[in-house]
Amino acid sequence: MSLDGKRKAILRIQSALLYKIREFFYSRKFYELMPVLLSKCTDPLMPDSNGSIVKVGEIEYLGERYKLTQSMILHKQFAVSNGLDKVVVFSPNIRLERPERSSTGRHLFEFTQVDFEVAHARKEDIFRLVEDLIKEVWGWISRVCRDEFGLLNRRIRIPTSPLKVYTSHDLMERYGKDWEIKASLAEKHPFWVLCFRREFYDREDPARPGHFLNYDLIYPEGYGEALSGGERETDIDKIRKRLKEIGKEKEYQEYLDLMEGKLIPSAGGGFGVERMLRYLVGAKHIREVRLFPRVPGERIIL
Repeated sequence: MSLDGKRKAILRIQSALLYKIREFFYSRKFYELMPVLLSKCTDPLMPDSNGSIVKVGEIEYLGERYKLTQSMILHKQFAVSNGLDKVVVFSPNIRLERPERSSTGRHLFEFTQVDFEVAHARKEDIFRLVEDLIKEVWGWISRVCRDEFGLLNRRIRIPTSPLKVYTSHDLMERYGKDWEIKASLAEKHPFWVLCFRREFYDREDPARPGHFLNYDLIYPEGYGEALSGGERETDIDKIRKRLKEIGKEKEYQEYLDLMEGKLIPSAGGGFGVERMLRYLVGAKHIREVRLFPRVPGERIIL
């Protein structure tokens, strides 16, 4: 069965999007790393209270157990701590989500993340970088793919900087525990949300214990989370303590030994290509932007 015009238009926009994102990072002198698909340890995505991972995928090879990549945060930290000041990778991620995640319209259990890290950066530096990316990439793609967007009856709003900034505490007080989509529906442009208690590698605010120097970018119109990131913890003893609290210290012992005394301050984040594409083309469900979708709970044919 041949693909229809709308599906071809989405794939043409995807091709342009991948090209321009890569050009954006290249023009800013990022080193592009090759993706890592298997590792002795990967991002546990813990203790994020919003996580819904069923299990971490593993394979056995020559008597060793390797995990499928959930994100390349540990590899990025190694890279920037060993002299690469700015790194980016188009990283395939496997996150085996619970089947009910299908109903969100934005979850895949296999997706591509643009994962980047900047040595000695603060969260404000990342905000400027990402806002520049949005304006440059979205502005360009709206011009070169004008016909495709016309076919999809979709017009891109290019935001101006700086984007609005909220805290998760503010939004929880305003909208309740499940604030993300409600807040997203209330906005016309992407916005930043600060302070989440989640992964062991995020830096706690030294001036306000219990608060964290991390962030999410949220798309408007109900499309939800676009990007997650943060400033990184460099105190190996704090990292060890957090891993012990979630029962993961033994699993990450080789990482801890490797990075002992070597971690440097950095900040970064990652955004899903499919989620950005979904927002740009106005797709109701993320399966519409993948030719071979991997949706939690749905059967794979090819």
